[in-house]
Amino acid sequence: MKCIVCHGEDIQIETVKEGLKIENDLVYVSVRIPLCHTCGERYYDRRTMQFLEKLNRKLREERWMNLKEVGKILEYV
Repeated sequence: MKCIVCHGEDIQIETVKEGLKIENDLVYVSVRIPLCHTCGERYYDRRTMQFLEKLNRKLREERWMNLKEVGKILEYV
């Protein structure tokens, strides 16, 4: 498989953290996807996208389900 962005051939399955924005919070979810090691382009299959969409809906309905606070994001205004 060649990368559609940089045409590199170094694409491997990796675990990456995908961020889901839930109101003012950011929830990181680990997913295994093909990742181009040359430019960083990520490739999501239908199953992974459906998982992320379903989890996003569930987190909005059942706030803080199975979540662990790992830090804080602060905003300077």
